[in-house]
Amino acid sequence: MASHLLTDLLIIFGLSIPVVFTFSRLKIAPLVGFLLAGILAGPFGFGLIQGTENIESLAEIGVVLLLFTIGIEFSLQELLKIKRIVILGGGLQVSITSIVVAFIFWWLGYSPEAAVFMGLIVALSSTAIVLKLLQEKGEIYSAHGRIALGILIFQDIAAVLIIILAPLLAGEAVVGSDLLELLFRGIGLVVLTLISARYVVPFLLFHVAKTRNNELFLLSVVVIGLSVAWITSLAGLSLALGAFLAGLIISDSEYAAQALGNVIPFRDLFMSIFFISTGMLLNLDIMITYLPLILAATVLVFFLKTFVNVFTTFLIGFPLHTMILVGFSLAQIGEFSLITAKVGFKSGIFTETIYQEFLAVTVLSMVLTPFFTDLGYYSAASSQKFSRFLPKILTDDRHGALKKEDQEKELENHLIIVGYGVNGKNVGIAAQKAGISYLIIEINPATVRQEKMKGETIVYGDAAQTTVLEHAGIRAAKSIVITAGDTVSTWRIIEVAKRLNPDVHVIARTHFLDKIDAFYSIGADEVISDEFECSIELFSRVLNRYMVPENEIEIMGMQLRADHYRMLRSPEIRRTSICKLALDFSNVEIKSIRVGKLSEAAGKTLGDLDLRKKYGVAVLAISRNHRLIYDLGAETELSPDDILLVISPPENLEEIREFFSEGA
Repeated sequence: MASHLLTDLLIIFGLSIPVVFTFSRLKIAPLVGFLLAGILAGPFGFGLIQGTENIESLAEIGVVLLLFTIGIEFSLQELLKIKRIVILGGGLQVSITSIVVAFIFWWLGYSPEAAVFMGLIVALSSTAIVLKLLQEKGEIYSAHGRIALGILIFQDIAAVLIIILAPLLAGEAVVGSDLLELLFRGIGLVVLTLISARYVVPFLLFHVAKTRNNELFLLSVVVIGLSVAWITSLAGLSLALGAFLAGLIISDSEYAAQALGNVIPFRDLFMSIFFISTGMLLNLDIMITYLPLILAATVLVFFLKTFVNVFTTFLIGFPLHTMILVGFSLAQIGEFSLITAKVGFKSGIFTETIYQEFLAVTVLSMVLTPFFTDLGYYSAASSQKFSRFLPKILTDDRHGALKKEDQEKELENHLIIVGYGVNGKNVGIAAQKAGISYLIIEINPATVRQEKMKGETIVYGDAAQTTVLEHAGIRAAKSIVITAGDTVSTWRIIEVAKRLNPDVHVIARTHFLDKIDAFYSIGADEVISDEFECSIELFSRVLNRYMVPENEIEIMGMQLRADHYRMLRSPEIRRTSICKLALDFSNVEIKSIRVGKLSEAAGKTLGDLDLRKKYGVAVLAISRNHRLIYDLGAETELSPDDILLVISPPENLEEIREFFSEGA
């Protein structure tokens, strides 16, 4: 069995590579390539794979992982914000579509049971395809993305009820008690989700994250996701819905970004298997035999569902632009329809021919979804040009709060601080005082929890992961400071950050001198060396002691940094003459001296004191009430508590201090 599964996987992935590569070059969505690869490899294509049971099991894992990652990205708070869309929007969409489709099938001569069941399963859209397309475009949080997600959540719940209703429509049993039992199970599942999200999962992941073991963290996240999905299935609900709830449980913890980054590669792999397995279901012989009918039915489905989706979005208060995007994106028939149709076929609600025709229409609608969605974007953009000619009720956003929340959620021109040790905290303090918005990424869970309680915007995760940086808003960030000294991690973070946002300004820190040029070569804009920055500070203090002018010291430091410390790293390079400047001042010192309140100098002018002749001292400036006085003359009078900046030979300093002291 294992060898057969390995052979099947080798065939489908080997066939998928050239197909998906070709589609990518043609700028066609990869999922269409996977569907086509499934059609070619399946029992109704070239017949390379005859038994699809094992592949279908792997495909179900793909749907579970997709809903799991969507739940992680969305969070419970976001779900509560769209509860109106889930209940009202989803309810209207499923109800209206089901009634219209049922009426059409009843008019065509089907039994009332078959007509009602067909209406219910046609109402369902493809959660996998729609969310995959929204993720690729980065529009999960857009207005139309959140409406689509809300309606899809309602549809997933409705799919469970449809499966329960199938035996009733077939005349087998009455399921009133089953529905009541399902309601109690659902309530219990919601309570479990809330308790787990608030107490259980954050506690578990905190202790797992403390081990700094990526493999253990990944295993823990996967076990949490699969466990909740399994418990949900035991309650009579779908695995996919359980996976979504599991994602919601993790989403409100500080570990969401890291968990998402760990799971995404597995999700993408299994989702490709899902699309391939969907393509394998298509019977090409039946499709060719009934091709005109199947094409006409597909067109009718797209037209009908688009109209109903647009109308539903209008009823819940969104403008025409959003209506069109939602209408086109949810126009296909979904993967849960395939599952429910199979239940209906086994229950005897419709014949095998109708079942295969329905499969053909469903798979064809899935294949055409990326193209139809692009048509929706074009139509929405075109509608903007004629908006001024349309009635105000079609163009007004009657639910503008949703858009406002989306805008508030986004970060822009912010600073990302990677690592929150001493250096990271100092950068954060400076950014805070300068009024710069920033976000911190830290791998130490204890630090994350502690700083989060203080109100810091901080997330747990490895910044070398694409998902973690995207969660931190790298595409809109202006700068990223990498304070960690680990060479491998810094290298990966620079590479990922520059790939996601070529314009972001990258400042990296390193302990190792030989990595400076390497970091610059992969895109770092500035590299800070601990040793050389310490050296610059040391010689700045030394030169300051020898009275080298401050501006010249600053210029020298800037030259060294601009040259990537090459002057210090290459002893053969001749030093500038700045180090030899002003050594003539080595026999004098500049000091600050306070005028005592009872000092004889208080109340006298500089001319009266004649400090230059008596002590060889010159007064350069006076600090009085936190204000500097530079314009000094013989008539300048000294006041108690004045602070004098004087230049004096070292041997005269003690004498001049006594002169200005109290009671002198």
